[in-house]
Amino acid sequence: MGSGVSFLVLVFLFIVFIRLFHILREYERAVVFTLGRFTGAKGPGLIVVIPFLQHLVRVDMRVVTLDIPPQAVISRDNVSVQVNAVVYFRVVDPGRAIIQVEHYLEATSQLAQTTLRAVLGKHELDDMLVEREKLNLDIQTILDAQTDGWGIKVTNVEIKDIGLNDTMVRAMARQAEAERDRRAKIIHAEGERQAAQALADAARTLAQEPTSMQLRYLETLTQVAGDKSSTLVLPIPIDLLTNLMGQSSKTPRPTQP
Repeated sequence: MGSGVSFLVLVFLFIVFIRLFHILREYERAVVFTLGRFTGAKGPGLIVVIPFLQHLVRVDMRVVTLDIPPQAVISRDNVSVQVNAVVYFRVVDPGRAIIQVEHYLEATSQLAQTTLRAVLGKHELDDMLVEREKLNLDIQTILDAQTDGWGIKVTNVEIKDIGLNDTMVRAMARQAEAERDRRAKIIHAEGERQAAQALADAARTLAQEPTSMQLRYLETLTQVAGDKSSTLVLPIPIDLLTNLMGQSSKTPRPTQP
């Protein structure tokens, strides 16, 4: 009988010893409740918890990677897209993370999904595709403000993918092709305008000195004569003939004896 009582006492002392001392890792904290009341957060290392009077809840202080499942979002210009993202957050106040919210992981996940739909629904599709960094920052700011009362710090939000249906993809391809054609036509028209302006400037420069036109004509003849061709076409400008005729008419005739 005495041996049986001693064995039970040893078992009881062993259970008390196990429940009295707890070892917490560097990234863990223990939220301690004494008779149901919050008495503080302890750790890391070796901590003492009085059995049957105190109760602890372990909280992981590392950064949590939360994957947001694809959400159906209707943009401001009435385009339906599927958007998924990832949220990085960590617990900065273990007491509030346990007391203020029942399951902070699930609560943060649901809040991230609703915030993602609300923020992206205010923007057009082009903004979603181009201004991702701005949208990420807006979602992070809203989430961080709403989870601050839970002792949670949202460190980063990244939109991973924006899914479009096949019809919208083909429409965007046609839009991009039309935009490239428009730019090509504008560039071609700008080149024609600059060429016309350069020709006009050259014509005004040549008109200031008639001799320069003759020199340009001779240079053109030199270039044409250098080609290996059996036929040689020599365009004679009217101005050159006019100058030659004018010089011949001014030549004095010999006087008759």
